[in-house]
Amino acid sequence: MARPRTPRFKLSRHLGVNVFNHPKALNRGIKKHKLSEYGEQLLEKQKLKAYYGVMEKQFRRYVRESLSAKERPEQLLIQNLERRLDSITYRLGFAPTLRMARQMVNHGHILVNGNKVDIPSYRVNVNDLISLKEKSRKIEEFVSNFTSIPVMVPYMSKDSANFSGTLVRLPLLEEVPIDVRPIKVFEFYSRV
Repeated sequence: MARPRTPRFKLSRHLGVNVFNHPKALNRGIKKHKLSEYGEQLLEKQKLKAYYGVMEKQFRRYVRESLSAKERPEQLLIQNLERRLDSITYRLGFAPTLRMARQMVNHGHILVNGNKVDIPSYRVNVNDLISLKEKSRKIEEFVSNFTSIPVMVPYMSKDSANFSGTLVRLPLLEEVPIDVRPIKVFEFYSRV
């Protein structure tokens, strides 16, 4: 399994945004410097990749797929990244960070429509039921995370009693709680 192994806090300071949702990520401060047009495009691409923890090859595939569609490509790119199982697990509150959500999926704690799925990049469809495995409901950390972390996005619903949630509809670009300009990402890839 390939995953980014860069220092998290250093990357957050470089990007100027707390992409890992960690309270201490930006403690040391951010150095501001003037960027060229290419530098802005590269920074936006790196930010989006860091938010979702996606490697370059897979990210390029998401971009290509979005550009080939007839819809707004920036909308489709964000939707596809948000529909990843690790991202859905994180948004539902099973884990406080995306890294922990990815680990939960890898270790087989998450079920999709009653079936174990251990692939973090698995694409969840609308109305799929995402739930915590019965055996995993005995792990105190998972239970406390799920009950204490509220769903902050309108395109998901959570059933606390059954430790489950669903993707109600596809997310709109404006609803996703990330600070990134996807159009710059497409400008970056149009250069290459």
